[in-house]
This record gives sequence, C-alpha cells and structure tokens, in this order.
Amino acid sequence: MASVYTTLAILGMFFISPVLVPALFWGVVLYSFFNTELPPGIEQPLKLRVFHSLMITTMVAGKILEKLGICNDLTILRAAVNGIPPWRDSKLLIKDLTVDEVPLRIYQPKSPPTGKRRGILYFHGGAGTFGSIRAFERVCRYMAKKCNSVVVSVGYRLAPEHPYPGQYFDCLNATLYFMRNLEEYHVDPGLIILSGDSCGANFATVICQILLNARDLPKVRAQVLLYPGLQGLDFHLPSYQQNAFAPMLSRKMIIYFCFRYLNKKPTFWKEVLQNSHVPDSMRHQYKKWVSADLIPDEFKVRGYVPTKPAPYKPEVHEAIKEILAMTFSPLLAEDSIICQLPESLIVTCEFDVLRDDGLLYKRRLEENGVRVTWYHCEKGFHGILAFFGYGIFSFLSANRIMDSIVNYVNSL
Repeated sequence: MASVYTTLAILGMFFISPVLVPALFWGVVLYSFFNTELPPGIEQPLKLRVFHSLMITTMVAGKILEKLGICNDLTILRAAVNGIPPWRDSKLLIKDLTVDEVPLRIYQPKSPPTGKRRGILYFHGGAGTFGSIRAFERVCRYMAKKCNSVVVSVGYRLAPEHPYPGQYFDCLNATLYFMRNLEEYHVDPGLIILSGDSCGANFATVICQILLNARDLPKVRAQVLLYPGLQGLDFHLPSYQQNAFAPMLSRKMIIYFCFRYLNKKPTFWKEVLQNSHVPDSMRHQYKKWVSADLIPDEFKVRGYVPTKPAPYKPEVHEAIKEILAMTFSPLLAEDSIICQLPESLIVTCEFDVLRDDGLLYKRRLEENGVRVTWYHCEKGFHGILAFFGYGIFSFLSANRIMDSIVNYVNSL
C-alpha cells in the first residue's frame, strides 16, 4: 500500500507542480550539456552538445515514466527522433502501403521517365528500437529527386514489441515485394540498390547476403552502407576506445541498445564492454577479420591503447549470445559469401564508435575482390543524417555524405 501512495505522490508532483517538471527537465539538459565530452575536431560542437543533451534528457525522462508505469521507456525517444514532417513536394509522387504488416513509403519522381529507373530500398537506423519512415523522410526525398530513382523506405516493426530477429524478416519481405513488382514502378531489374544507416545498414548487409541464393529474383546491383554496425565481437577496437563518450552514440549506449533490442535486462553490460561474452575459440577463429591490428595506423593516432581481452564468462555469453550470430554480425560471414556480394559504397565517420566496423568490412570486401567506394567523413559523428535537411539545425558533413551517395548512385 505504501508503494501505491508513493507513486501517487510522485504523479501528483509531476502533474500539479508547474515548477518541478521544467526544473527537472532543464536540470538534466544542463548537466548533460556541461558534462558531455567532445573530441577536438568534431563538427559544430556547440550545436551537437545541445542535441546530445536533449537526447540524453529524453532517455532519462523515458526511464522515469517507465518506472511510474506511464509508458514504455522508448516512447519519448521515438517521438523526439520522429522529426518534423516536411512540406509536400510537387516533384515527387509519394505513396504509402503495407506489405505483410510492414509499412512502406514509395517515392517516385513525377517527371516522365526516359527509361527505367534505379530502385533504392532504404532501411533506417535507430538500433532496431526507434527511428521511423518519417524520421528519414528528407533523406529519401533527396535521393529520389537527385538520383531520379524510385526509393522505398521500409518502416520495419521495432523491438522490443516486435521481437528480434523480426526486423530482418520485415526488411526481407519488403525487398521481395519490391523485386517482384519492378514493372509497376518502372524500375530496371539490373539497378536495385540496398541501403541503410547504422542498424539499417546492418539489415541491408544481411539481406544482401541472404539474397545471394535467390535464383528467381534480380541481382542486387549495389549496397550503400552508412556508418554501419556489423559486429558484436570486439568492443575494444580503436574507434570504440577513441569515441567511447562521443555523441550521438557512446560505447555504453551501444551495449544498452543491444540489450534493449533483444528485450533483455542489461545485467552484464560491464562484462560485455570488456568482451567477456566471447569464447576464446571464437576470438581466435575471427581474429583474422576482427582485430585492431587490421585497422590502418592513421586511425589509431587519437590515443588508442591496446588492451588485453578479459576472461571469458559463460554466463555473460549465454545472456547475449545473439550478438555473435551472423544476422547481428554479418562481418563474420565466410569468404564464400563475401566474394559474391555486389559492389558497395561504405561511409564512415571519424567520431563514431562504429567507424571500425565499416573499415573492417571494407577490407573484407576488397580482399574478396568486391569493388568498394569509400567515403570517410572526417568531422562526422554517428547518426548525423538524422539532422539532414533541417536548415540551420543540420550539419555540413551530412550534406557531404548525401552528395557522396548521390554521386555514387548516379555513377551506376
């Protein structure tokens, strides 16, 4: 009974006091603002500090509301990153539909096609737990217009409500629908591109690998992978050390979202950070593909210090073994698969914990004879494309990344 009174008292403070809620909100914002560590050289640090502080505040607010039983801890974060809908675009025909319970938004240039167009599938980022079609509306519109292409944005269902690995099935079903209906959208079957950012790039990578065995479907022409997360084996690579506290994705947040994505309590998050979830046999087996020794020296100058792996703990492995599976870690796919993949554009950002995932995958593709176009954003950070198209609130590096995508797609 006491706990009920306590909850009611807290709710009363939140809904009755006109001072407490704003004070708590700005308290968290200011604390995060002044305590966020920004590495030298990152783009527009003051603006980024503000955005990062607001994101941390929404996550804290979500946790408080969850404790009070008001809503899911991800509810506020999802609303915040949804963004502001842009105005209608007179140059695009935009259609919403649902395929196997998966929302799709299809962008087509209104101008009459002179020939068949490219088809681009886009899987948004958000750790599989947040993000939406609307959040990347500006990115997809820009690609459709500048590349004169049909763009399909996939609103895969989010975890934990839709359990892992359901996101991969949603993305695969959306891809299969599009590939089987190319005539309807006047798309050239030889010019299908799979793309995505962050975990969406992971989905694109996995779907590309799955489709290698599909003999009755068109071949994927290229994959566009934007700051991809591709492995859960080693969280001590140079970029994980150097950017451990960098916005908008810290090293601890990666582990938190891994657990959240899998709908598990982060009981062993500290042990996972130390790589205690990886059996010794697996470390030895995959060291040829996932190792700091494979990262070029120019990416180690910002204070990288080699570390000894922590002892393997079976209970930690059991708690989060899914992140070592091929779906979660497509970087670990065998050479027999990698060598068959289509040419790729890989975008990495210097101030991103996931930078080295992209570098290692680039190396693997090249070693297997797959052509790779690489764009490294020297001032960029993880999630930078979420701000694209917002005028003074966006970042110049996001524009440069989008230009690199457009130039690459138009070259195919």
